[in-house]
Amino acid sequence: MKGSSGQRPLSIRGGQLLTGGDLAIAGLRLEDGRVAAVDAAPEAGDRVLDASGLMVLPGIVDMHGDAFERQIMPRPKVRFAYDLALMDTDRQLVANGITTAYHGLTLSWEPGLRSLAAGQDFVSALQASRPQLACDTRLHIRWETYALDAVEVVGHWLDSEPDPVLAFNDHTTQSYGGRTSADKLREWAGRSGIGQDDYAALLERVWSRGEEVEPAKRRLAKAAESAGAAMLSHDDMSPQMRQAYRALGCQVAEFPMSLETAEDARSAGEEIVLGAPNVVRGGSHNNALNAADAVEAGLCTVLASDYYYPALAQAAFRLVRERRLKLAEAWPLIARNPARAAGLSDRGELTVGKRADAILLRAAEGLPVQVVATIVAGRLVHLCEDRLSS
Repeated sequence: MKGSSGQRPLSIRGGQLLTGGDLAIAGLRLEDGRVAAVDAAPEAGDRVLDASGLMVLPGIVDMHGDAFERQIMPRPKVRFAYDLALMDTDRQLVANGITTAYHGLTLSWEPGLRSLAAGQDFVSALQASRPQLACDTRLHIRWETYALDAVEVVGHWLDSEPDPVLAFNDHTTQSYGGRTSADKLREWAGRSGIGQDDYAALLERVWSRGEEVEPAKRRLAKAAESAGAAMLSHDDMSPQMRQAYRALGCQVAEFPMSLETAEDARSAGEEIVLGAPNVVRGGSHNNALNAADAVEAGLCTVLASDYYYPALAQAAFRLVRERRLKLAEAWPLIARNPARAAGLSDRGELTVGKRADAILLRAAEGLPVQVVATIVAGRLVHLCEDRLSS
């Protein structure tokens, strides 16, 4: 019998289910996009998914990922249509067990891929593509605080559905400080597709509007609060910077740049986001905090894909294999905690009434973990082995 959603219930049997504090062999029954029962036998008419030899885990929630940019521009000056890039990204997401993804769209004052015009085109494509995407794909607005011409557009996006999240970024101060470096100027100009002299002149014009930045931040913080959108601050350089963003209403510290800053966020009971690639690689690529050490010290509550989608599941199991955490402690870093940080109370755990977002995963000794099946809101959207019967 089909549920009200039009699809037959799905029962998962024989797997090691993560609920609460441990793994245990138990069945899971999904109906109408929700978890209908835990430790339950299949009912007549159910589709049955055999999870023998696999773990059954909550679907991964990725709060910050910009790897989709590689599908848009796989090489410098080589562009592909947004709808095609989103479709390709979607398959990568579900194949890696990501059931909810926030695409980190950077809005800058620079021309090119991260310009306001490009951002508007991307958001339009995302809104049009969402019904066809398997992953619950949402918008993470990474607003460069000197991108003052984008304020009105960002305010409009904050009222869109589904609710986006808003991150405050200031890379302009660093860029202005490094403007005398010929190598840096050449790199930035090349990324923007304009000449070095033109880039230098543009940077000076942007910097000259510095007195407008704080009022713009307050305006967007108020808009985000009114819309119920979670707010993050990105690359906080000091406890003082974290405290200033806290005063604006930013309750999530994303990629704090120092131990003291992370400790300040922890003392305030805030979510702290670091990169899963950092864990998998054994350290930061830009000499920032070591994420695995931060997790173990209680200074990281959320891991994000950042620039590499496969890193999320791999990072959780690396923490387990290095005996830093138990699985019941590591998996919430990529499921329950990011859902909570984003304000999504309906997912991140496999308990009755929650969204039926789940993955079946194999963790063989000495090999990368493998996502065998991915289920989003009760729909089986990825399966790489013959395990389904009807």
